[in-house]
Formats: sequence, structure tokens, C-alpha cells
Amino acid sequence: MADRLDVAAVTARAARDAGGVPPRYLAGYLEMLDGVSSTGRRLARDELESRRALGASAAEGSVPLRSLVDLYLSANWLVWRSLPAVRDARDKQAVVGIAEAVLRAADDVVVALAEGYVEAQRSTMRQEEAERREFIDDLFYGRSDLGRLAERAERFGLRLAGNYLVAAAKADQPFTDGDAVTRRVESLLLRQFDAHEVLVTTKQGQLLCVAPGVLTEAATEFARHLEAVLPSGQAWQVAIGRAHPGPGGILRSYEEARTTLELAKSLGLNARVLKATDLLVFQVLFRDRAAIIDLVATVLGPLDTTRGGARPLLATLAAYFAEGDNAAAAARRLFLSVRAFTYRLDRIKHLTGHDPRDPAQRFTLEAAVLGARLLNWPDQELPA
Repeated sequence: MADRLDVAAVTARAARDAGGVPPRYLAGYLEMLDGVSSTGRRLARDELESRRALGASAAEGSVPLRSLVDLYLSANWLVWRSLPAVRDARDKQAVVGIAEAVLRAADDVVVALAEGYVEAQRSTMRQEEAERREFIDDLFYGRSDLGRLAERAERFGLRLAGNYLVAAAKADQPFTDGDAVTRRVESLLLRQFDAHEVLVTTKQGQLLCVAPGVLTEAATEFARHLEAVLPSGQAWQVAIGRAHPGPGGILRSYEEARTTLELAKSLGLNARVLKATDLLVFQVLFRDRAAIIDLVATVLGPLDTTRGGARPLLATLAAYFAEGDNAAAAARRLFLSVRAFTYRLDRIKHLTGHDPRDPAQRFTLEAAVLGARLLNWPDQELPA
């Protein structure tokens, strides 16, 4: 065919017409068209497999699929008049038959190219997702060398030299990598912030946002976008950890955010967005469970010996502390008279040996009340 069709010239022209796609992705195609136009045959399996392989190669070479298809369509119209079968056709009917065969072959080839291209993309995405998940696991478990971790982080848009904070979200339905909500929240965030600043991922059913400590608005926007994307009526909550330096700081901030969500559940806190800094005293208590149990049992245990149990007197203390030690306001909160409320305070002092009105003793009682909330006491018995 070389003496009848200038393959090199047509290939080079098609490559230029398609915006500079490398001519190698067209290898063998013009010869196929020559054979099809001469015989009217369908393309063979091995010919289509060669196009699938070239489609995969183009995907791996980051050639856009649109440009690849453009290359082949350009080759079709550029070579049409030069095909020997077209030049030698005796009548209109013969030209129509050749056109049908060539167009059918072009259709089959474009389908094969796309199949190879898409499959290669899927394979690459699966590999990248696996590498990304491995990186996320190492980041949040601290299992990798910090220098190597920082190096790998660059691939996923993070520079770990500075301070980072983590915002963690939970909802009625667990979040997973690649689900619609995760993809949408990530897309909305990346419209506002550079991909080298913000990372969105999932871990143990929670949706996480990692951002530089100076970019506190990223956590706020994360919560705002989550509310917009989640179905109406679905319960959700976001906790924001404090900013800490380096890869280890990300793990620390994540642990703070996760613990804050656990505390919010234990304490019945319903705020949509919680900050770890606002719950530091709870976190201190939460870290030493044995000390909490001992504190509650020692200080508040005697309240459970009264008729009616400890619950009314605990509610009295909670209201008193919530109202800034204002007995009148606390009494109104509990729909009690001031006299009845004061009697309860005296009763608490008598049973526990701690006077909630004495600043020196108040802190012990308030810490014990917080501990009781964390342990869900007296609804649940204290662990032995």
C-alpha cells in the first residue's frame, strides 16, 4: 500500500489536526482502513485488541480521550480521498458500499479505543485510591517514618511542614470513600481552597477535613457544605480539633476531634459544630476513666442513698452551675421555689461534705457532675 497511500504524511497531518497527539497512537489504522475499503470486511479481533491497547496507552500517557478520538476522526476524513478503493470505484453504489464499511470500522475502532482508555483509567484510579488509603491510614495511625510521610503527602496535596487541624463529621449514615456526599463536599471545598491546602477523606465512617491551622475557615466551610449536601432531616455533627505541628499533629488533632464527638454523644450535646477547645475540661476527665469513677463514687455516691435517688440532686447541681451559681435562676429552671432549691443545696452539702456555694469546694462538685454525665450515672451503675 505504501506506493498507493502516503501513510506517514496522512498520519502527521492527522496528529497536527488533533492538537499534537503523538502519531504513534494511530499506528496501523490507515492500513486497516485500506483493507476494509477494498474488501468490505469487519475488523478482526486482534485489530480491535490493538486499538484497546493503544487506548490504554493513551490513558497512561495522559492523552485526553477527546484528543485521541479527534486523531482518528481526522485520519478518517484526511485519508478518504486517498484510499485506492475509493479512487478506483466504478460508480456511486460502489462508493456508498466503501463508505459504509469504513464508517463501520471507524465506529468499532472508537469503541475499542474508549474501552481500553476507560479500563486503564479505572485501573489507575484503583491504584491511586489504594495508595491514598494507605497514606491516610499511615497518617492517622502514625505508622510511617515522618520524613517519608511528608514526602508522600505532596502527592495528595498536603505540605506537612506547618500546623494542621482536623475536622471530623459523623452522620446517621456512615461516610465512605467515593460516596456521593464525600465527593460533593470535596468538590465544593476545592472550589474555594487550593488542593495543596485541604484534604478530604473518610475514616471509620467519619468524614474528615485536614487543613492548615491558619485556615480555620476551611473547617467552617466544611461544616456548611456538609449541611447543604446531606439529605434534609439527617442528623450530623462536626467536631474541630486544635491545630498542631507536623504529621504527628494531624493525628493528634484527629484524636481530639474524634474524642469531642464521643463526648458530645455522652453529654447529650446537640450543637452542629463543636470545638475541642470548648471541651478541654471534659477531655481531661475522659482520659482517666478510673479517676472519674473514683471521683463520682466518692463525692456523689452518697446522693444515691436518699429517697428518690441521686437524680434530683444532680439536676440541682447541674442547674446551679449552668446559671453561674445563681440560686434564683436555677430554681426557675427546675420550676422550684428558691426555698426548696436552697434546701436541696443544704442537703447536698450534708450528704457529700462539699458545699456548692463555697468556691473552694465548688470545683470538686462540678468536676464530679461532669464525670457523672460521661459515665451516664446514676442511670448506669458505676463500673467496679
